[in-house]
Order: sequence, then C-alpha cells, then structure tokens
Amino acid sequence: MKQQPGFGHQLLELAGLIQRRHAQICAEHDLTPAQSLLLCTLKDGPRRMADLAARLGMAKPALSQLIDRIESRGLVRRTTSEQDRRVVTLEATPEGKKIGRALYEDVDARLPDVAAALGPRDRRLFAGLVGSVTLGPGNCPSG
Repeated sequence: MKQQPGFGHQLLELAGLIQRRHAQICAEHDLTPAQSLLLCTLKDGPRRMADLAARLGMAKPALSQLIDRIESRGLVRRTTSEQDRRVVTLEATPEGKKIGRALYEDVDARLPDVAAALGPRDRRLFAGLVGSVTLGPGNCPSG
C-alpha cells in the first residue's frame, strides 16, 4: 500500500510549484526571481540595504552582488546618507518602478493559477489560510 505524503512533503511540493511558476513569470520580464523580489520590495519606496538584507534573507555580500547586476541594467540606484556614509539606501529608478509594477501585477494575476484545481470557495479558504501563515508570528510579509 502506497503511503500518503506527509504535510511537510506537501508543503515542499507546493513551494516547488510556486517557485517554478514564479521563475517562468520572471523570465518573461527578463528578470531572475531574486531580482523580481528585490524590485517588488522597492515598489513602495527606497529601503536601507540592511533592511533589504533582512527582508530578503540574504547576506549583505550576496545582496550587493544582486544589486550590482540589476543596477547595471539601470533599474535601481544606491544613495549614501550624508549623515552617515555607512548607511546605503536603494531605490528603484523610474524604469525599475515601471518594470517592478508590471511584474508585481503579473505575479498577482498569474501565480494563483497554481491553485486552479480548487473551486471558488476553496480558493478563498486557501487564500485566507496562506495569509494567516505568511503574516503569522516570526514571518515577514513579502510586499
């Protein structure tokens, strides 16, 4: 008799499905998933590098490399505080904001396709449960 996968395995399968779908959408915008997350994080305004590193769960050297690549495309720019030159802020350029908004809208519209097998009632229930998990204690909202 075949054993049913455990809840942890099911969550892992769901994460993989979401990551693959997200990567596909990002590729259509000529971005990597990491670049996508960075632009979506900057969509509401500039962020300090230290805050970005914590929010994205990245070490500062890895974040700097990511920023170097996306900065060379003219999508973000770094600024240094006049009061404390160690404080670096990152903001999206007008082109970065445009691409970030389009990507954010595309992800918001198309990523829910991973739950297409659910009926409308189950999709609403699922969305509520996902919100409870992602906004729960110890979890950082992605927006």
